[in-house]
Amino acid sequence: MANALPFRFGSEVYTWFMNGSGKTHENRLGHMMEIIARAGFTGIQPIHFWMGDLSDPGLLEAKLRETGLELAAISLALDWKGTEESEKERKEADQMISLLQRFPGAILCTVQIPSGRHELETRRRNLVNIVNTVSRRAMEKGVPCSFHPNSPHTSIVRTAEDYAVILPALDSAATGWTPDVGHIINAGMDPLEKMKEYSALINHMHYKDWNGEPEFTLMGNGKVDLIGITQWLKDINYKGWIICEDEGPEAMDDPDYVTLHDGRWVNETLVRALK
Repeated sequence: MANALPFRFGSEVYTWFMNGSGKTHENRLGHMMEIIARAGFTGIQPIHFWMGDLSDPGLLEAKLRETGLELAAISLALDWKGTEESEKERKEADQMISLLQRFPGAILCTVQIPSGRHELETRRRNLVNIVNTVSRRAMEKGVPCSFHPNSPHTSIVRTAEDYAVILPALDSAATGWTPDVGHIINAGMDPLEKMKEYSALINHMHYKDWNGEPEFTLMGNGKVDLIGITQWLKDINYKGWIICEDEGPEAMDDPDYVTLHDGRWVNETLVRALK
């Protein structure tokens, strides 16, 4: 990856999680890290409940050192269906905050697991309250946070209206926003327009590509203007991570191939196209 760029590229692990709801590659985070490093990425973003043995901070630190990767972020993916965190949800969040204290600068990326678009007004308000509460708790421990919307039809943070309600209500002193360009276009919005609208909140990025057949495709094969988006991020001197989270159908059978492809595409096509 080009050293002159203000941002760095990393990879999520959801590409492996897609196969068998995570069972196929369970407790293989070490292998994923090796593939991500081979692909030329410099950072990794695991899912909090899917780290296996490497949820031990000492073991994780050793594997990061071995692979030459940095911990860019951890996805804290929880249901958050109530008016506030459940006891179990708070415990899981606090465990991740504690782990992230070992890795200064790594982000707690908050994600609500979609569970249906009912009682929208109440559930949006509850979600904002929970995300702000978790983020403030993390901030007090020196852990930066970023909120990640998604686009399944059961998500309450998928449409332009959802964004207009939830993003301005985030406590910007405690959390930023992770635009996922694939999720944004999948919900009928223009990714770059939405990013410009809420640019002050951006502190983390997720890349995937989309072709609408029915949803995502291998990076570089779809309709997301990844080059134009990256150029804009360079022009505004964005200094965070860009995390590739490829959900193309090829990942179901060969997530290693998809990740290696993405690394090559980023290095050989995306970066070289920037001015």
